[in-house]
Amino acid sequence: MPDLSNQRRMAAALLKCGEGRVWIDPASQEELADAVTRSDVRSAIKAGVIRRKRIPGTSRVRARLHALEVKKGRHSGPGSRRGTPRARLPKKDRWMRRIRAQRDLLQELRDSKKIPSGVYRQFYRRAKGGMFRSRAHLVVNLRLAGHLKEEGA
Repeated sequence: MPDLSNQRRMAAALLKCGEGRVWIDPASQEELADAVTRSDVRSAIKAGVIRRKRIPGTSRVRARLHALEVKKGRHSGPGSRRGTPRARLPKKDRWMRRIRAQRDLLQELRDSKKIPSGVYRQFYRRAKGGMFRSRAHLVVNLRLAGHLKEEGA
């Protein structure tokens, strides 16, 4: 096996890469030993005997598959969580989710004439004050106050 360090050095300069990225065809090493000038190395590159190796990168395939699974709701158990439940779903977001649901229900009941607008206003203000934990709690309070019949909502 001939010493091709000189050819490798010249090829690296011609290919504009490091010596570690220069690939030399193992079958053509004997004839390449005779290539002593840059033009000889250049012709070897043209012939495909010497090539530049690709820069190895990190494959994103596994990351993409994992992201798809996370999108489906997998990998969200206690071992994967960083941050407290309140950090993951802030207080304000929980409030908005709750109050919007309650206000939508109140509007629906008022528009379908199941409660009068005065009762709507009264319970709207109570909801704003944080009196009800959920839509169900709101409905229970409406029924207790005698404003809502058992069959609806």
